[in-house]
Amino acid sequence: MGRRITSKGRFFLCPTPIGNLRDVTLRVLDTLKEVDVVAAENMRRARFLLEKYDIQKPVMSYREENRVSASKKIIELIENGSDVALVSDAGTPGISDPGYHLVLECIENGIDVVSLPGPNAVICALTSSGLPTRRFAFEGFPPRREGERRRWLQKISHEERTLVFYESPRRLERTLVEMAEMFGSRKIAVGRELTKIHEEVIRGEITEVLQKIEESPPRGEIVIVVEGAKPRSGVSMEEAVKEVKLLRSQGVSLKEAVSVVSEKNPGLSRNELYNLAIKDKD
Repeated sequence: MGRRITSKGRFFLCPTPIGNLRDVTLRVLDTLKEVDVVAAENMRRARFLLEKYDIQKPVMSYREENRVSASKKIIELIENGSDVALVSDAGTPGISDPGYHLVLECIENGIDVVSLPGPNAVICALTSSGLPTRRFAFEGFPPRREGERRRWLQKISHEERTLVFYESPRRLERTLVEMAEMFGSRKIAVGRELTKIHEEVIRGEITEVLQKIEESPPRGEIVIVVEGAKPRSGVSMEEAVKEVKLLRSQGVSLKEAVSVVSEKNPGLSRNELYNLAIKDKD
């Protein structure tokens, strides 16, 4: 596990498989064998992995619901010289899970934090999506409440980097409908059950993928990868609204006018332009 810098123990972030148990690294297995305690977001899954590789270590619970009390116990263990490993429900700890808070507490208490490389659903989905990987933004889970989610999607609709999201299969269809409204016509890839037997990646325009999802609703863990927005044109939104207003004065319908102006000015949000044009009309 490397040289110990202080008399304190160390804290290890140990990525675990997101599906296929053979994806665990040799270094993670060595670390799990050598630490004193394993803290787990899902104790059942953690024990299953340890048993699979004949590792016998005490396992304690560390999840969102008990992270405050569990953090105190873990910090105390490390302060007294014990090495502690953290494993998430699946994948790399600290990504959209409570491990982030424990990392901060360890740093604040002068504890050595060691992050091991390993499985991660975001990278797995991104690299298999066929969308640009040079620059991307991971946005986690979209908000659950519809109004909040729509405002959030509107806010990031101008992001030019490839976007990556987690989503529940129960909310996937509704989220894709709203993405189509807020993002317009973009390529996406929806990955489910990555690295597992029933792994599937559905690619295409948002509306095309949505149709496939409606026909065969997916189950399991979901990752959505979305093409970034096209670079904004030199036309401001205010100028675009004026163009729409001019077309309206010539007898063109609002919907058609917005379509013409947005297609002429790549990068402008069609949805935002439509809403502003309605307000200007009123």
